[in-house]
Amino acid sequence: MKTANLFHNIPSQLPEEIAETLAASDQIRIERIVSRGQCSPPGFWYDQEQQEWVLLLKGEASLRIAGSDEAVRLAPGDYLNIAAHVRHRVESTSATEDTVWLAVFY
Repeated sequence: MKTANLFHNIPSQLPEEIAETLAASDQIRIERIVSRGQCSPPGFWYDQEQQEWVLLLKGEASLRIAGSDEAVRLAPGDYLNIAAHVRHRVESTSATEDTVWLAVFY
C-alpha cells in the first residue's frame, strides 16, 4: 500500500493541464487534475459517457454548462455533479496558483 498527497509532485512549469488517474475499476475512475490558467478551447464542449463528480480542492475555476447564461464559479471545497452527456466546458482557472481538482467518473 502506497500513500500519496494530492498537492505534491506538481511541476513548476505547467504548459498543459495534467490529469492523473489515481484509482480505477470497470465502473469508476478517480483523477487528480491540475490546471494553472488552462481552460477549454473556444467552441469545445465535454460530452462524456459517464457522470462526473468534481471537487475543487485548491485555486479557483469557472465552468459553463451548455444552455446556461451564467458560469458556475468554484472555490476550494465546492463540488458539482455533472450528469452523463451534459455538455460543459472549463471557462477559466486561476493563472496565479495551481487549481487542483478531484474528479470521480462513474
